[in-house]
Amino acid sequence: MKKRIGSYPRVRVEGGGQAVVSQAGAVLLVETVRKVGLDRAISTVLTPWRRPRAVHDPGKILLDVALAVALGGDCLADVGMLRAERAVFGPVASDPTVSRLIDTLATAGPKALHAIRAARAEARERVWNMAKNAAPDVAGQVIVDLDGVLVLAHSEKQDATATWKKTFGHHPLMAFVDHGSGGSGEPVAGLLRPGNAGSNTAADHISTAQLSLAQMPKKYRRGRQTLIRTDSAGGTHEFVAWLSKRGRWLSYSVGMTITDAIHQAVLKVPPASWTVAVEPDGEIRGGAWVAELAGDVLQGWPEGMRLIVRKERPHPGAQLRFTDADGLRLTAFATNTTGIPIAALELRHRQRARAEDRIRNARATGLRNLPLHDTAQNQIWLEIVQIALDLLAWMPMLALTGKTRRWEPRRLRLRLFSAAAQIITTSRRQHLRFARHWPWTDVITNALARLEALPNPG
Repeated sequence: MKKRIGSYPRVRVEGGGQAVVSQAGAVLLVETVRKVGLDRAISTVLTPWRRPRAVHDPGKILLDVALAVALGGDCLADVGMLRAERAVFGPVASDPTVSRLIDTLATAGPKALHAIRAARAEARERVWNMAKNAAPDVAGQVIVDLDGVLVLAHSEKQDATATWKKTFGHHPLMAFVDHGSGGSGEPVAGLLRPGNAGSNTAADHISTAQLSLAQMPKKYRRGRQTLIRTDSAGGTHEFVAWLSKRGRWLSYSVGMTITDAIHQAVLKVPPASWTVAVEPDGEIRGGAWVAELAGDVLQGWPEGMRLIVRKERPHPGAQLRFTDADGLRLTAFATNTTGIPIAALELRHRQRARAEDRIRNARATGLRNLPLHDTAQNQIWLEIVQIALDLLAWMPMLALTGKTRRWEPRRLRLRLFSAAAQIITTSRRQHLRFARHWPWTDVITNALARLEALPNPG
């Protein structure tokens, strides 16, 4: 009898295996693309950039790159892992063909970007209609979070400059639709900016908000049912005036910088005017209180704006700022929402922190770095990243339930997309047979069944 050395069994390794598909779980994303009609929509809008007698469709090429990014790729060449699995992903263009398409779209500039965004908006409206109770607008309101993200550059790419954090790279401004506590979120805008772009630039916030509204179904492009939520970078006179402009009537909840005037107004608030803050489950948030300010601090701001401030005991080890009072940290935000208790409004604004989760997922899905040199090329890459994030949000919305709907991209890749399967051909049709012992095979097959039950695009 031979003794086994080490903790793991030793297996022989041989090449030349057939009828096995790696990354077979990615069929969930492929089926999502088909059901929401994203492949047809992108192919249609990119028709002007298809060369005569071209073998590969530009829309299919762009989607292939987005699928590779959704599966964890971070450069154009990673589309090669799709090329190796023709049975699942179909014919995939060569690396030179992919690069030529990106160059062509980058040269086209805003015209190509508008076409890609129009296809995404068309598919988004169909997804929300099919998702029903899982859609982000099920409560009758859509919440859009705007936030900046620093993307480091390790070479001198176009518009890569020193950032406010003393790093080197770019400073895109992103926008995400919040899916609430039961889901994740989906990107609706990505504005590529130089690394030295200011955090509170009103023009950039307005441009990003316009791109976000263009991605919405038409009924959400104006009116109180759409809430724009930002941190203090959005608390500028120009941006708040744009949001509340007559005829636009958007709801907003924007962070505000604690100025000396606000600080002095907080000191004059009587103790009886402070209300305890609350948690999402309705419980009292210990050591936190909120109050509404009025008077001179609202002068010069749009009519109907409300200024709400929170004071809270800082976390152990946190350093207080000059604007904090009585050992309590102060934060403030402005909103035009009425008829809701200020504690609930403060909780709604505090939940803007979910945008940090969206940014973390974006970094794990192609936004860790911008792989190309020119700004126009990297703007196309940013659109590809958004398509990948769209698919990673739409698939759980349509096909997953319970806790699995909240799985982030890394967990989806580890548990679902990385699953291998055997491909079998019967009656001239190909079938994927997932391993019975894989812990999440039931999740994959049940999700595929839900996707197959959805109506095909007209």
